[in-house]
Amino acid sequence: MLKYLCSAGLTAIACLFLCVLLSGCASRVRRYGSVIGLKVEKKELYNKLHAEPWPEIVSRLQECNVHNYSIYQVELEKGKWYLFSYFEYTGADFDADMKKMADHPKTREWWKLTDPCQIRIPGTPEGQQWLTMKEVYHSE
Repeated sequence: MLKYLCSAGLTAIACLFLCVLLSGCASRVRRYGSVIGLKVEKKELYNKLHAEPWPEIVSRLQECNVHNYSIYQVELEKGKWYLFSYFEYTGADFDADMKKMADHPKTREWWKLTDPCQIRIPGTPEGQQWLTMKEVYHSE
């Protein structure tokens, strides 16, 4: 990368600074995966809400350093539906950013609609809705 940046006409010090800066940013990305059950009778509502999420919800995710947020849905056994979420966190204080999100009035309003659609997984820590999964493999 250093060779490419320097060939673009930057000084060696500027190239080195950019490489350190860029590599530091990349190493701060943390990935999160979570799982929760989905009530069959609420599946259509849940899908409808997420087909057109409120702009305030999308912007709040970004303000709280949450990126590439995805939710997947699967029926693992007949009549038993689950949601899997994945996101990347780029901030410096995860707990503070999650509190900032939870304190947001529109987010709380959104959760009042989505939480009743979900079934907490046994073992989910008190105060959390989704059960966080341990990452066991990642390839770039």
